[in-house]
Order: sequence, then C-alpha cells, then structure tokens
Amino acid sequence: MGLERRLSRSIFLSTEIVQLRQLCLTPGGLFEPGQYRAEELPDIAFEMGLVEKLPPPQGRIVEPTSDSHP
Repeated sequence: MGLERRLSRSIFLSTEIVQLRQLCLTPGGLFEPGQYRAEELPDIAFEMGLVEKLPPPQGRIVEPTSDSHP
C-alpha cells in the first residue's frame, strides 16, 4: 500500500508556482498536468495530493560581502 500525500493549500503562497502531477477533473473545469500558480488550482487538487512544490530554481546565488556597503 502506498503512502497518501494530503496537502493543504495553506502551505503554499497564493502566487507560488506549483506542479499539478496528474489530471484533475472538477465540476468547474478540467486541469491538465503542468505548472500553475497555487491560487489557480481548486482545493480538491491539494486535498487529493495532486500538487507538489517545485524545486528551487537552479542558478548561482550571490551573497553580499561585508565590504559592499553603499
């Protein structure tokens, strides 16, 4: 038996880009797998565990140095 992943919309920022892992059919519409802003998806997609966080963007992180004061 697999583990069930139930998430709440509240763990995501409304503007956060998330991944819908599989088709979500609701009375209000059809949501195909892909990337959406969290606010665009129905609550049931989160409750059913169909949504997951995306990994942080890859790239160089530049940290300020102590001698870079204005």
